[in-house]
Amino acid sequence: MRYLGLDLGTKTLGIAISDRTNMLACPYKTLRFSESNFESILDELLNIINENNITEIALGLPKNMDNSLGFAAHRSKEFEKKLKESTNVPITLIDERLTSVMAHNILHDNDKKSIKHKKVVDEVAACLILESFIKMKG
Repeated sequence: MRYLGLDLGTKTLGIAISDRTNMLACPYKTLRFSESNFESILDELLNIINENNITEIALGLPKNMDNSLGFAAHRSKEFEKKLKESTNVPITLIDERLTSVMAHNILHDNDKKSIKHKKVVDEVAACLILESFIKMKG
């Protein structure tokens, strides 16, 4: 029984996974897809869910600063819909405002080179989403 955190972008899906105690969030993987064709990664994501006995999913919902839902939020809701059609694992939408900025800051503060940021920033953002979910559950 573990949790999964997801950070959906226009071409990437950052994935974080909880430890076996569901207390810590760890970067897991970044899946890449052609722009807005997230359906192409659903099979791989479902394999990750099944292989790791995922019992709940935290999906980032990128709200605007005024709390409204823009294009990115609607993309996440569409992804949630497709995921719900493919799995019975409960999905919770988590406000992810500024998680990518925070992820870049974390990487920068830890002396990671900018080139390496691009490879892991989505996973770190997914960790932040998952950490919010874990705190909410606790």
